[in-house]
Amino acid sequence: MAEEAAVDYTLSNPDTLTKYKTAAQISHKVLEAVSGWCVEGAKVLAICQRGDKLLDEEVAKVYKGKKISKGISHPTTVSPSSYITPYTPLSTDAEEAATVLKANEPIKVQLGAQIDGLGTIVCDTVLVRADKDKDAEVSGREADLMLATYYANELLLRLMIPPGLLASGSEEEKKKAAAEKRPTQTKIMQMLETVVKSYECNITEGTTSWLFERNEIEGKKKIVLNPPGQESRTEGVPEVGDVWGVEMGVSLGSGKVKTIDQRPTLHRRTTITYHLKRPSSRQTLSEIVKKFGNFPFSLRQLDDERAAKVGVVECVRSNVLRQYEVVTDKDNAPVARLLTTIAITKNGLIRLAAPPPLDVSKYKSDKKITDEQILKILEQPTARSTGAKGKNKKKKKKPAKKTVDEDEESSSEEE
Repeated sequence: MAEEAAVDYTLSNPDTLTKYKTAAQISHKVLEAVSGWCVEGAKVLAICQRGDKLLDEEVAKVYKGKKISKGISHPTTVSPSSYITPYTPLSTDAEEAATVLKANEPIKVQLGAQIDGLGTIVCDTVLVRADKDKDAEVSGREADLMLATYYANELLLRLMIPPGLLASGSEEEKKKAAAEKRPTQTKIMQMLETVVKSYECNITEGTTSWLFERNEIEGKKKIVLNPPGQESRTEGVPEVGDVWGVEMGVSLGSGKVKTIDQRPTLHRRTTITYHLKRPSSRQTLSEIVKKFGNFPFSLRQLDDERAAKVGVVECVRSNVLRQYEVVTDKDNAPVARLLTTIAITKNGLIRLAAPPPLDVSKYKSDKKITDEQILKILEQPTARSTGAKGKNKKKKKKPAKKTVDEDEESSSEEE
């Protein structure tokens, strides 16, 4: 224990960033595979099972022989059109196990890996296409939703950057930029609403970005968009050295949410200790601690799914486990979600695990963002270019719309 306590898990330690990046590479590889499996008629359960199997296989290939924990930081979940929270059915619930993907619905794929307790989680929205429409342009309300979500996410990522961090010019000019006030939570929400309302969409209630820490994906800081009540307030601000899971959720409806009467299948261990009375509960908790630590898991990942359904009851009742309720859009309207794991360094954002940039040329909408301040922010990079690649990029002039797609490349060079 003394040796573990001496390890520096901040971003100041290059090994920490390497572990995050290794976990992110796995997350990216599996996300790409899972997204490819999301076709019309595919069973959600089968996709989730294959995704977790691939996560386990990829994690097993890295840090072999090292005495560190590694595994899944978030199970593979595939959320249908109006579902907001991550969803993964159980094989023992026949009706849900039969759920299949439908053409033209936006489904949310979320998953992640962790190395030494340093987790990366990524979520992308995939528009399920019929075979005949696979390569066709997307138009109408589906295009509005995808574009609104993409640009709102890009704006939020830029608003996560501490003031003056990427400022150029003289030392005096840099100090002046660093002294600028951060936008207030109200201002951030107003700007994001301007983006999504340009496409006649709304941000979903309770969309929350969390500070990530070792063995913890809901840290001491959080940013809550469109909070449903006074209890859901933003706490803390992004700073250099932080790792965050940045979430964006957008609805074609009102953005209001509802909890549906469906068995929660995702759980997560809390910090509360309690002497469980039932042997089945103790056995289930023991397996959970050994396999998943403090990271989220699905009941289908336990050895005996039926026994797990019984064993978690007392664990949830005594608050040893937290269950994730199944939340959908109140109007049953289509919803899109993105989640990006970022690291904030002295040179800007590193998109550790991020959904692939949207090819906006394939999405045709009669709507667009007209706010000049927002358009200017969207043109800004999220990281300072470094190395030869960065220098070459500065020579190229590209349209503003493409600028938001290129930042990931320059930030990935960051160390």
